[in-house]
Amino acid sequence: MPSRSLLRPSFAIGAIALLCGTAIAQTPIPGTSPGTTPPAAAPAPAPEPDWTFTGNVGLYSQYVFRGVSQTNEKPALQGGFDLGHKSGFYVGTWASNISWLSDATPGVSASLEWDFYGGYKGTLPGDFGYDIGLLQYYYPGSYPGGYTKPDTTEGYVGLSWKFLSAKYSYVLGNKTFGFPDSRGSDYIDLSANYDIAEKVNDVIGKVTLIAHVGHQRFRHFGDFNYTDWKAGAQAEVFGLTAGVYVTDTNAKTELYTNPLGKKIADTQVVAFVQKTF
Repeated sequence: MPSRSLLRPSFAIGAIALLCGTAIAQTPIPGTSPGTTPPAAAPAPAPEPDWTFTGNVGLYSQYVFRGVSQTNEKPALQGGFDLGHKSGFYVGTWASNISWLSDATPGVSASLEWDFYGGYKGTLPGDFGYDIGLLQYYYPGSYPGGYTKPDTTEGYVGLSWKFLSAKYSYVLGNKTFGFPDSRGSDYIDLSANYDIAEKVNDVIGKVTLIAHVGHQRFRHFGDFNYTDWKAGAQAEVFGLTAGVYVTDTNAKTELYTNPLGKKIADTQVVAFVQKTF
């Protein structure tokens, strides 16, 4: 039988091991309090969906396109849908009421602009982005015999950097918004959308300043060429986007005054409210 003196070291070692195990068990995990359950691991972020679908609808005090009123300075209801793939490809459609065709020409009955577009967009190093696509402007309605319909097809390429963007649009068909034999007409657009506040208070969210300058060129119809510009601001309010901006052009007044006496390319003020979903 072993002597009691030989049992003492074994007993001491066992006691130390037991105390160490108890101390380890009672040591709190960093970031927790004694007696609390460790926090669960954060769930993995959801994978990016292959497709995204968005829509928008807006009410505008008037529809101004490239500095020219399309509704004789009267209100417009506008909206559209976009379908995009995570690879960068996208398609969409957009529509607005118009009156400029029937205002300008008796016998024309066309009150809708309906656009269809598709393209590819991506990113480049240094906060740059690009966008390449096709856009079809479609004006359904009835037209007198011999009238050049305004349906127009444009190809475009855009480049963006942070809050700045530039876009070049080139007419691919043989007519440009009713101008015959005008293939090669183009429009260049320089824009800035600068966020001055991410959130003002519980009612007003992001506030953005808007600025733009562009130049429209009609091939073979140089007298109708002009430069337009825009300045304004918009803000997120109760889940909507509301804003106001001013537009103007240097177009020749006599060429851009409709039979109703409206100078449709003169200084215009546009207020709007829009919902994106």
